[in-house]
Amino acid sequence: MTDFKKILREAKLKVTPARLATLAALSKSSRPMTAEEIHVKVGKSGIDPVTIYRTLASFEAHTLVKRVDLHRDAVHFELADPHHHHIVCTSCGAMEDFDVCDVEAIGKKILRHSSNFKTIQEHSLELFGLCKKCMK
Repeated sequence: MTDFKKILREAKLKVTPARLATLAALSKSSRPMTAEEIHVKVGKSGIDPVTIYRTLASFEAHTLVKRVDLHRDAVHFELADPHHHHIVCTSCGAMEDFDVCDVEAIGKKILRHSSNFKTIQEHSLELFGLCKKCMK
């Protein structure tokens, strides 16, 4: 069981029911979630949508969550994990996680050819294609 109170305290954030519920919803999800989806999960506890948006903004500022661009209408969020990526079907929206990532080697090559950058601090990688079902 993840100690969300400890995570919030270490980030120097106040422990509130909305923050705990948001972290719990994200940790239980097998895929990135929109603020609306999080609200549906925690809405029974009386947490309004504005609070969810503010909580996500605060979490993002403290690097507890990251935005995931899935090329959809809404912004998606997931708990921050530096080597967690997705492959997304552009037809049906199916999504699969993957953690195979050789970005370190790619990053070194990119930096060798860059005239303006010296280091890469973080990365985000989402791949888009067609799943086997949609290829049929």
